[in-house]
Amino acid sequence: MAQNQKHDVIDVQAREFANDPQQLMQLKQLGWVSYGMHLVVAVCAVIPGLEPSMLLLLLALILDLVKRSDAVGTWQESHFKWRIASVGWACFWYVITLPLYFPLYFPGKLAWFVVSVWFLIRIVRGMVAMNQEKQIGV
Repeated sequence: MAQNQKHDVIDVQAREFANDPQQLMQLKQLGWVSYGMHLVVAVCAVIPGLEPSMLLLLLALILDLVKRSDAVGTWQESHFKWRIASVGWACFWYVITLPLYFPLYFPGKLAWFVVSVWFLIRIVRGMVAMNQEKQIGV
C-alpha cells in the first residue's frame, strides 16, 4: 500500500509538470531543434550530392530518446514518438532496399529516393502540427 501512495505522488507531480507553461515552452523549443535537424537530413537525402553525415540524424534521435520522458502527458509527447518512429521506419526501409543497389545502381537509388521523400513528408507534417500546437498521429 505504501508503494501505491508513492506512485500516486509521482503521478500527481508528473501532471503538474506537464501543465507548467515554461516546461511546455522548453519542450516546444527542443522539438523545433530536433525537427530542424531531421529536416536538414531529410532535405539533403532527397537532393543528390547534399547527403550530410548520419551523425546529425543520430544526434537528433538521441536528443528525442533522452528528452521524450519530459513530454509524457503533454501534446508534445506524440511529436517525440513521431520523430523516433520516422527515423526507425526510414532506417528499416533503407536496410530493406539496400540489396536493390547490387544488381544495378538505379533501382537502389530510386528506392532510397522514395524513402527519403517519405521521411521528408513526415518531418514536414510533424512541423506543421507542432506549429499549430497539435498532436501528431504515430
